[in-house]
Amino acid sequence: MPIFFAWSLCLSVVVVLLSIIPLTLGRIKAGYSIKNMSSPRAIFEKLPDFGKRAVWCHQNCWESISIHAPACLLCMFVSADSNISLIAALTHPILRLLYIGAYVFNFSIARGLIWASGVFTTLVLYKEGLIQLM
Repeated sequence: MPIFFAWSLCLSVVVVLLSIIPLTLGRIKAGYSIKNMSSPRAIFEKLPDFGKRAVWCHQNCWESISIHAPACLLCMFVSADSNISLIAALTHPILRLLYIGAYVFNFSIARGLIWASGVFTTLVLYKEGLIQLM
């Protein structure tokens, strides 16, 4: 069922792109304009607290996709077909979407649990892909 892994990969990328929304809202609230587009990092100290968290969340989303994408590709390549791998693949983008909300709205315990669960789903994909490979 490689289609599930392709969907997981595509939806996870969409989630990374969605993480731009709270980042943009924070920048707008801090007075981001065309004048300061040449140095968007310089505005960081002016961001409201949720905007700073949105920056960190967005960076974390990129880090997450960098480890999740190879796991999906591995499972697609070896045609992993266990139920656990399919569940992990489809759960990951949902968890990452929830992670954005938990991070931006500062629900730190939920954020930590959701982050760990998302990492776990990626590790499951690596494990299932390697089992199928062998």
